[in-house]
Amino acid sequence: MTTTKTGERALADLQREHGPALFHFLLGLTFGDRQRAEDLLQETLVHAWQHPEAFDAPYDSMRPWLFTVGRRLAIDARRSRLARPAEVSDAVLESAPAPQDTADSAVRALDVREAVKTLSPEHRAVLVQIYFRGMSVGETARELGIPAGTVKSRSYYALRLLSRSLPGYSSRSSSLSRPRMADASATST
Repeated sequence: MTTTKTGERALADLQREHGPALFHFLLGLTFGDRQRAEDLLQETLVHAWQHPEAFDAPYDSMRPWLFTVGRRLAIDARRSRLARPAEVSDAVLESAPAPQDTADSAVRALDVREAVKTLSPEHRAVLVQIYFRGMSVGETARELGIPAGTVKSRSYYALRLLSRSLPGYSSRSSSLSRPRMADASATST
């Protein structure tokens, strides 16, 4: 009798009768993860097929037994996921920022400081206000008491002088900390 009850037809009837309710129950246990709930549903039905004695139980419905098996399988699956390290997908790795070489940036900062020290006090004052303190041309003009045009020309000439002493930096960039590719022709002039 157990062989007919656990046959394909009996399992199909069991899934049709209890599958939707069991799926919604497992969906709640998996916090809405449909794929995991479907996997647990299939695993629960496999357990029913492997245990034909459950069909001969004294109760009227298989539903309590199925829900108990499904709940235990969900608990076991959660415990096994928590026991191993979290999986990291390629998308997470690609979006993670690449570590920066702090020694390289420290050397560049020292190079810039040394180069700025070689400028005249007037040129240095303009660059300090604009690039190191983040002031606009108008704010720098008011702070130093000079016309805005003078601020622009001093910053232009100061950056040109720096580009000669720092061949890896561009005088056209908006920041002194942006290196550019130095080609052989630019460094030989």
